[in-house]
Amino acid sequence: MASILDEYEDSQNILQSSQQHGRLASVNIGITHSGFVNARLEEEKPIFNKQRIDFTPPEKINHLAVCNNQLCMSLGRETLLRIDLAKPDQPNQTELGRKDDSRVHKLFLDPTGSHLLISLSNSECLYLNRNTQKVRSLSRWRGHLIESVGWNKLLGNETSTGPILVGTNQGVIFEGEISANEGSLFNTNPDQYFRQVHSLEEDGRPVPVCCLEIERGLENKYFIIATTRKRLFQFVGKVAEGSEQQGFSSIFSQNQDLLPSFQEFPANMGYSEITFYTSKLRTSPKAFAWMMGNGVLYGQLDYVRPDSLLSDVKVWEYTPDVDLSQNKPISIVLTQFHFLLLFYDRVKAICILNGQVVHEDVFPDKFGSLKRMIKDPVGGLVWIYTERAVFRYHIQREARDVWQMYMNMNKFDLAKEYCRDRPECLDMVLAKEAEYCFQNKRYLESAKCYAMTQNYFEEIALKFIEAKQEEALKEFLLKKLSNLKLSERTQVTLLVTWLAELYLNRLGQLESDGNSSEFLETREEFRQFLNNSKHKECLFNNRSTIYDLLASHGNVDDMVYFSVVMQDYERVISHHCQHDNYSAALDVLAKHCDEKLFYKFSPVLMQHIPKNVVNAWIQMGKKLDPKKLIPALMNYSQMGSTQQISETIRYMEFCVYELNVTEEAIHNYLLSLYAKYKPDSLLCYLEQAGTHTSEIHYDLKYALRLCAEHGYHRACVLIYRIMELHEEAVDLALQVDVDLAKSCADLPEDDEEMRKKLWLKIARHVVQEEKDVKKAMNCLSSCNLLKIEDILPFFPDFVTIDHFKEAICSSLEEYNHHIEELKQEMEEATESARRIRGDIQEMRNKYGVVDSQEKCAACDFPLLNRSFYLFLCGHMFHYDCLLQEVTPHLSVYKHSRLEELQKKLSATTQSSKSRHRPAAKEEGDTVSLGKGSVATTREQIISDIDDIVASECAYCGELMIKSIDKPFIDSHRFEEEKSSWL
Repeated sequence: MASILDEYEDSQNILQSSQQHGRLASVNIGITHSGFVNARLEEEKPIFNKQRIDFTPPEKINHLAVCNNQLCMSLGRETLLRIDLAKPDQPNQTELGRKDDSRVHKLFLDPTGSHLLISLSNSECLYLNRNTQKVRSLSRWRGHLIESVGWNKLLGNETSTGPILVGTNQGVIFEGEISANEGSLFNTNPDQYFRQVHSLEEDGRPVPVCCLEIERGLENKYFIIATTRKRLFQFVGKVAEGSEQQGFSSIFSQNQDLLPSFQEFPANMGYSEITFYTSKLRTSPKAFAWMMGNGVLYGQLDYVRPDSLLSDVKVWEYTPDVDLSQNKPISIVLTQFHFLLLFYDRVKAICILNGQVVHEDVFPDKFGSLKRMIKDPVGGLVWIYTERAVFRYHIQREARDVWQMYMNMNKFDLAKEYCRDRPECLDMVLAKEAEYCFQNKRYLESAKCYAMTQNYFEEIALKFIEAKQEEALKEFLLKKLSNLKLSERTQVTLLVTWLAELYLNRLGQLESDGNSSEFLETREEFRQFLNNSKHKECLFNNRSTIYDLLASHGNVDDMVYFSVVMQDYERVISHHCQHDNYSAALDVLAKHCDEKLFYKFSPVLMQHIPKNVVNAWIQMGKKLDPKKLIPALMNYSQMGSTQQISETIRYMEFCVYELNVTEEAIHNYLLSLYAKYKPDSLLCYLEQAGTHTSEIHYDLKYALRLCAEHGYHRACVLIYRIMELHEEAVDLALQVDVDLAKSCADLPEDDEEMRKKLWLKIARHVVQEEKDVKKAMNCLSSCNLLKIEDILPFFPDFVTIDHFKEAICSSLEEYNHHIEELKQEMEEATESARRIRGDIQEMRNKYGVVDSQEKCAACDFPLLNRSFYLFLCGHMFHYDCLLQEVTPHLSVYKHSRLEELQKKLSATTQSSKSRHRPAAKEEGDTVSLGKGSVATTREQIISDIDDIVASECAYCGELMIKSIDKPFIDSHRFEEEKSSWL
């Protein structure tokens, strides 16, 4: 048998699809009003795509059931065919083994696809599990013709159905449970129990239970829906938590005292069928559709309502071509947006949104009349069968045209929800919504929607202008502006300028009307617009235009605000200065700390609020260059305002003493201010500025001239002292104070001749000008360089010696004392020379004893093998060993001197070897003379080498002490030595 999934496209279906899409393509291709090009490059597949299964049944198909990819069909009278759609090439065929004339009445397959119930026409029921081949009879069910089964979706599994509900043709509802296990020794039946829980009636007579559905809501609340030919019953009740396994008897017992909730319709076609739509697997159904005599009742399922599960119920009445006596519907299937009705020769798809027939598929007569339509809740496929063929429908992109239906129903939010991935459709919905809002005078909403469309900008703008809706126009422009990209500079500039004009017009109108609250609100909105970071670049590039607009409307406050936003503080400060609001101007300066603006506006502000300006300068600290502020200080300090002058001095003192400014101009200017307006601080400043030229930051010559012009002699003396003009300092100091002159005379400490000269000036002044002998004598005691004989010439001849008696006596005593000191020093020097001569004589006779087994302190080899040195400390070295120890520690000069002496010693050694050749006697005399001179030179060289190499012991002398901080390994050999140890 061929595979059940081998399929082909029905020729009639292909023809209809091609014709339909041909019409769609002709309508949609082209440039729409919105600017979208809606050209489809390939034909869209139809929503309902029918496919015939390539399967020829060996016998007539009686019934078919599909669930969870498990397909079961009844063939003829005895055969049952089961197919796992995941393995379609492995069908399973089972024989019912019936010997009577009973036939299969209905097939019921549970949601897991594991349990199959076979209702027979002789009121028996058979059971077949997916994992077995054995058909088992349900003995407790015998005598009841099963019409419907309500499966337990919560507790049902592959081995057990859990408690289920069963409806019969007599209106009786039973509760039972089936288990696939073999059972115990005494109970081998698969049906665990089977008991009646309720019965349904119509007009006082029992009627078949056409459909049963069990759904679970919140808080263990269960909803049971049962339908008859023209009634739909609802049973609502709670099951105690943990008692779900005990069944649904409690729900029906709760409704015994009251009539069950039901809906009834007058028409009756002998049967009814209810179907449900589940959006996701293993979730509760969201909608239902009930096919009955009057039409199709459909709506939503609301699990929150306490009494009824059904909500938003509508009735779709059958179209006139549906004749309940000749052409009544056979079966119904519900999808997300459609329900499909099956007739004996065709299928109709009706949209639940508008109740229109959107698809009609006529089946050819060769397959026979259609028998039933089933939907697999797991796979989502719809199956239809006749006695000789099986079809299935693929439902693809069912929601693709739903947006248009919602749009036509003015349900724009839903329409936008279903076309978010299709911009051309979304644009149409937005345009329709905008037009709808405009017609209903909801202009602001209309503007927001229009701004998101691709409709012509000019047309929409003119539309709002003609309607005199400036607020809506503004909203439209704002929304349009927010949708523009930064690269679209021209459009952004146009909209920003236009919006600024609209805001200003509105503000002017509100101000004239006196509406203060709305005026403030609009102004805040306008300022937020000006402060929008997204449009900052555009506003900055076109700020002159915005300034012109603000000026044309006389809106000074907003112009100042805009200047601040654009960081055009110069304009803000100029505005405040023009309106004599200098404090506000200074506040802007202090807040934004722009040095250039401080330099520019300080002259104006210093004229009016000097104290506040200086405070701002001081707060800025080192951010400002005081030298650039001098023009502002000098300009107004010359005008003679006491406050300005005092504030100028205060800032200059802050620069000098706090900021430690070293600019000469600053110090010179402060010096000039002190000289003119605050002389008491002049001398203090000069003393604090330093006493050495390197410490001073003002111009000494300028300071000297300034102090001389104003007659500040003490200051001049101080400057002379700094300039080391000691004579001038003493001369000027003598005009002020002798003590000041004395302090100046002691300054040249290293030049005794100059000091003596200066003190002589002081002595002459005291004697000749002041004629005070006592002071002159004090000069002698103050300076040890002056003697009485130095100042005697300054006194007049008539002065008696009595005035100098004490001075002369003290001078003579000092001379005698000095002579005694010299004699003592001479005696000490003679004794020291005698001792030195004795030590020299003793050193000549000093010797040391060296044992034959002594070893060199450096190389530890016998000492007497070659020439060596013996030191007083006891260390003994070979000549070459001592040379090797000392050489690295020698200075550069001594090292080069040592090399030079070694070369000379080598040269004298070579010359001494050449004297062995024979010669005449006269020549011998000459050679002997030369030999003596060479020996003398060689001894001198050896002595010089000894002075460098052997002046001290290498281990006990200064060389060892100086080398204490040197590393044991040279830096250039450290890496090499380090690598050798690794």
